[in-house]
Amino acid sequence: MENIREYGTLQIDDEKSGKHFFVISIIGEIEGHNSASDKIKTTKYEHLLPLLVAIEGDEEIDGVLFLVNTVGGDVSCGLALAEMIASLTKPTVSLIIGDSHSIGVPLSVAADHTIIAPSATVVIHPVRMSGTVLGAPQTYEYFQLIQERITNFIAKHSDIEKKDIEKMMVTPGILTRDLGTILVGKEAVKRGLYDEVGGIFEAIKKLREM
Repeated sequence: MENIREYGTLQIDDEKSGKHFFVISIIGEIEGHNSASDKIKTTKYEHLLPLLVAIEGDEEIDGVLFLVNTVGGDVSCGLALAEMIASLTKPTVSLIIGDSHSIGVPLSVAADHTIIAPSATVVIHPVRMSGTVLGAPQTYEYFQLIQERITNFIAKHSDIEKKDIEKMMVTPGILTRDLGTILVGKEAVKRGLYDEVGGIFEAIKKLREM
């Protein structure tokens, strides 16, 4: 219970398969190099990185389930987590149950098999940066570099083409003065972003098969 309260993690013994699965929650805002407000729910990358290393080296863990409900957050740290998830040799399944926005998209597609709930939403938009931004060509090039890293990762770990991701990023959105695309459940699967629509039953079933 302490792990659930502190880190949103849980180890379950699946009686049907006799296997041991580890459950990790990726919720709220992805907290990076700077601490977020105490009032904001966060997933701290400095907690998850060593946890993923420990899981990789633990022979008793047979698979990992990621529960995703995130509004995005730190791009660099989110990509670092996504790369770690993608490099795990354990079978991995991600279940998007609420939101998977911004940098949450690479995080959610990093698993071997991806499932999205019927009502879950995905927001794909251009890279944004808060704080002081210098109006120089180098700044634009840096934004482009970050965006390339994101689109390349998503395209590599899903069935969607890079050019289609880039197109969705700059589509005039339904939010005021915003750009991007919102996909819900079945539409995200149709576009090739995720493997299937489902819930916890399908996620556990897939882990057993894998």
